[in-house]
Amino acid sequence: MTAPAKTAPPAAPGVPRTGGGERGRRPAFAVTLVALGALLLVSVTAGMAIGSVHVPPGQVWGIVTHALGADWSEPVWSRARETIVLDVRAPRVLLGAVTGAGLAVVGTAMQALVRNPLAEPYLLGVSSGASLGAVAVIVFGVSLLGPVSLSVAAFAGSLLTLLLVYSTARAGGRITSVRLVLSGVAVGAVLTAVVDLLLLTSDGGNEARAVLAWTLGGLGGVQWGTLWLPAAALLAGIAVLLVQARALNLLLTGEEAATTMGLDVARFRARMFVLLSLVTGVLVAAAGPIGFVGLMLPHIVRLFVGGDHRRVLPAAALAGAVFLVWADIAARTVMAPMEIPVGVLTALCGGPFFLWLMRRDARRDTDRGVG
Repeated sequence: MTAPAKTAPPAAPGVPRTGGGERGRRPAFAVTLVALGALLLVSVTAGMAIGSVHVPPGQVWGIVTHALGADWSEPVWSRARETIVLDVRAPRVLLGAVTGAGLAVVGTAMQALVRNPLAEPYLLGVSSGASLGAVAVIVFGVSLLGPVSLSVAAFAGSLLTLLLVYSTARAGGRITSVRLVLSGVAVGAVLTAVVDLLLLTSDGGNEARAVLAWTLGGLGGVQWGTLWLPAAALLAGIAVLLVQARALNLLLTGEEAATTMGLDVARFRARMFVLLSLVTGVLVAAAGPIGFVGLMLPHIVRLFVGGDHRRVLPAAALAGAVFLVWADIAARTVMAPMEIPVGVLTALCGGPFFLWLMRRDARRDTDRGVG
């Protein structure tokens, strides 16, 4: 007697199922990773070459290899160009790559955890807490920690917000994902109102402009000494998520199916929400709340590699890095010499994508007869 054929579990809304039939319709995963890696290398080179002072790509890598000690030849570039590449553009480009990769990875995991294609990294309100911390530093002129005061205050605000969200979402010793998300939305709205109140009661217009620039996100002013923290948060987050990729795949089948397969859904979600919120807090503290990266890139990547998180996570990290590096290049050059906050450009891309995603899901629900 033959065993009954196994049927593929239903996928989450907006997330493709991870069946074997995808392999024949999509390019090999290794080819996709190599292509994204090469594109990231080109993007980083362009980010260090393009600007008010153009530096040829060959000279860019000559400066970099010379600084790393791999090139002992006599420099043929000026000291000013070396300073522009190494001290101004290189840390900025690397922060863009790290932030873009981190937001894309966090967005991918968030969409799996809540089984909602519209989920994004700021779902639990950590960006509002980070904004409040940064705004408090700007408005009140706090500088106890020198140039890193704003970043430290932003991270502290995101961490306190996370604790507040979890304490308000806990009921009867348990935390459900629905209560957690609702608590994050409510706390985020309150903190946003406090930020607006601080701006309205502030005396100077310079503070308002500084707050607006920060809340729109930007990569300027980063230094090598502050780059290690977001990079470490990204690496730790990706490592943990890759280890938990199978559990994320199980969540796509639904809570009941995941439970029958041995996953403690409530505990797993709570741990992942804490991890993702901490990574998001670090990234927001470093670059400000840059929106829509974590919403768009996971969906785009799934079109090429499918829904298996063992493939989606590394591909999303590379794609997010490429996207934000080029967004920052556009922010620096489109209206030069004035610089556009990079969050404005990501919103201009992400807003239409968000509307398209909602219309697509609405059409799918209509086709399935869902009210």
